[in-house]
Amino acid sequence: MTGLSAGTLAAAAPGPITSAGHAQLGVAVLAGIAVIVLLITRLKLHAFLALTLGSLALGSFAGAPPDRTIASFTAGLGSTVAGVGVLIALGAILGRLLADSGGADEIVDTILARARGRAMPWAMVLIASVIGLPLFFEVGIVLLIPVVLLVARRGGHSLMRIGVPALAGLSVMHGLIPPHPGPLVAVDALHADLGVTLALGVLVAVPTVVVAGPLFSRYAARWVDIPAPQEPADQRPPVEPGRRPRFGPTVCTVLLPVALMLVKALADIVVDDPASGVQRVADVAGSPLIALLAAVLVGMVTLGRAAGFTRARLSSTVEKSLAPIAGILLIVGAGGGFKQTLIDAGVGQTVLDLSKDWSVPTLLLAWLIAVAIRLATGSATVATISASGLVAPLAADLPTAQTALLVLAIGAGSLFFSHVNDAGFWLVKEYFGMSVGQTVKTWSVMETVISVLGLGFVLLLSLVL
Repeated sequence: MTGLSAGTLAAAAPGPITSAGHAQLGVAVLAGIAVIVLLITRLKLHAFLALTLGSLALGSFAGAPPDRTIASFTAGLGSTVAGVGVLIALGAILGRLLADSGGADEIVDTILARARGRAMPWAMVLIASVIGLPLFFEVGIVLLIPVVLLVARRGGHSLMRIGVPALAGLSVMHGLIPPHPGPLVAVDALHADLGVTLALGVLVAVPTVVVAGPLFSRYAARWVDIPAPQEPADQRPPVEPGRRPRFGPTVCTVLLPVALMLVKALADIVVDDPASGVQRVADVAGSPLIALLAAVLVGMVTLGRAAGFTRARLSSTVEKSLAPIAGILLIVGAGGGFKQTLIDAGVGQTVLDLSKDWSVPTLLLAWLIAVAIRLATGSATVATISASGLVAPLAADLPTAQTALLVLAIGAGSLFFSHVNDAGFWLVKEYFGMSVGQTVKTWSVMETVISVLGLGFVLLLSLVL
């Protein structure tokens, strides 16, 4: 995942598309982002169209010829979809296999059977983190909310005491851990090493989710004390327990791509010899495409066949998994187009030039940019993509570990204070039956805790690495 090659970029948009000064480029960036924000929040336009129009507005305000702006946008869109589109599709297939086979239910039931009383919030964060690895945030919400409500009702627990850890586990996975779209796009844009990013992401994610989940839920339960709604939010037909995949093979399948990518990262550090057969095998097996493809193929046996799926049912499951991600792919692609327009307009170089006179560390600067775009657009993915484009030049001379930490800083910033312009805000509000104020006190504050803690742990790692 190296993004556009030098030859492709030169052919699509040779050199900067405008010679505007720093001030004009600054105005152009603000205008482009303002267009995106207004179209998404006020006119309720789909993010794909908003990003496309925002890219054209950016080029126009920067004084670039329309044909050069279009060339930059389409080049960025194409390279982003080429870099992460197949990975998103494979992740969606694995997630659908996990859900339809009953594998997710098996993980949930097995862990809950061993958790009692005070251990329940910790069990919920563990469930959400494991299930959240291959699933998109919204899909994870749909899968876990019925479990949260059931546990809260049967055990007499506070809804926030059980729900916040589950939400924290899903959110941390979504913002910091590949193969979720945001981290993947940031890895691609900054040319970071995916295995190193994944390893460091796990180091940041574990303490972050512990504090933002089980520990913070104690306070959230005091601030908002509401009973669990009586009706389950999920109407999916249950899978017979006898036909579910077993717990061990299910967890191994989910963790397989993570393990392969970590092996690649370890081989790069320990072996460090491109001519070595061991490293070449690890590089192939640990590449994101092969790692996720292997998990999907293994999942067809350990999940699909174990649940009694016929070949026709497996084919139908794969087909159904791809349709819902069309919108995600378009948004991610358009975000990549916006990112490339930013770069080709010279905005990234402007940030690089101006930052030389600032005393703000690169990691903090990347986090602040992602926070600003997140607050404005409400989209963690849009914030990650846009911030990656703006700070990409800053990553050019960074060592491997620092580039990976830059990806994580952007991912942490993209989660900051979800509010009324974020679809996830309303999803959580409606599922839990809370008011807007109660959702802010719990969900929005939890997201902010994740963002700030994520940055803190990234900065700590930067002192060591």
